[in-house]
Amino acid sequence: MALLKKYAKNNDTCRVTFSLQKEAVKTAQKVQLVGEFNNWQEQGTPMVRSKDGSLKAVLELKAGREYQFRYLIDGKTWENDFQADKYAPSPYGACENSVVVV
Repeated sequence: MALLKKYAKNNDTCRVTFSLQKEAVKTAQKVQLVGEFNNWQEQGTPMVRSKDGSLKAVLELKAGREYQFRYLIDGKTWENDFQADKYAPSPYGACENSVVVV
């Protein structure tokens, strides 16, 4: 799992690549990137499988903000990004959300 960031020349936006390694998703059929940037819609941002078996999604986010997010695997299992910039308590249950700071 990794977060790669590339800022626009004017620093107004940041292109963030969210990725999950093949080992992290094992036999998952589909993985969704869900978070504040897509109003936590479970079908919001599908991740695309690469030839090496990893999954990726790229979003352009407004810089100077923090966004909470999680990965939804096969519509039933929620996972955090272990390389997130930080974590925040979730209002739903005893868990945390990953946070990307741009």
